[in-house]
Amino acid sequence: MTSLPPLREVIARHGLSASKALGQNFLFDEQLLDRIAAIPGNLDGRPVLEIGPGPGGLTRALLRAGAMVTAIERDPRCLPALADLSEAFPGQLELIEGDALAIDQASLFDTPFAVVANLPYNVGTALLVDWLSSDRWPPAWSSLTLMFQREVAERIVAKPGSGTFGRLAVLSQWRSSASLAMKVHRSAFTPPPKVMSAIVHIEPGDMPEGVRPAMLSRVTEAAFGQRRKMLRQSLKPVPGAIAALEALGIDPTKRAETLAIDEFVALARVLS
Repeated sequence: MTSLPPLREVIARHGLSASKALGQNFLFDEQLLDRIAAIPGNLDGRPVLEIGPGPGGLTRALLRAGAMVTAIERDPRCLPALADLSEAFPGQLELIEGDALAIDQASLFDTPFAVVANLPYNVGTALLVDWLSSDRWPPAWSSLTLMFQREVAERIVAKPGSGTFGRLAVLSQWRSSASLAMKVHRSAFTPPPKVMSAIVHIEPGDMPEGVRPAMLSRVTEAAFGQRRKMLRQSLKPVPGAIAALEALGIDPTKRAETLAIDEFVALARVLS
């Protein structure tokens, strides 16, 4: 590995600036980036998918940890800076230009891969729901280590009964474990976003039998789409849902945030 110039110098040399339209915010603190890369455990020789690497701050940390990184970057301005990393870490980095939402990520790997990413704010939730909604389980990914706005991160790890408990929490926890791994202050970014950030770590668990992920997704979307209404109102668009509530002994006057995750799973199982 050759010595690398500071990230600020790389960005200046390539004339880069964070794009608001692409949801970009750059991290320069290399010690912080190394800490993020350590969250999934030992990455030496392991395949890693990174979404939205930008100028390559987190990419550097992953490569230093020995990871075999496949990076998907939509912004062509960042590709020259990332190409410099390919030269510095021969054989460790594969660059793909494109939209991660439009790419079959699993087809890029022969073995389970870890996902580590400072996700662009404008596509982070959509990517997470896509990873969590797979019919294949265990999924192609072995873990997800993802940076979100802190408000979103807290919704992902929320527990039933809390004000932040919702669809993201159910999808993240019904067959996975989700934890808040690290909080990141807004001052760590350039430019500083208006909100704080946090990193969530998710690992797949056992798949409940008899449940179709698409049905659980539909039930939670309906239930939390009108979260202030009682279940007997919010679940009306889902055929059979009200009868299923009665069959399971779930009070239809409850609101969605008061149900346990197991109750959502049981409901989806009946409807599946």
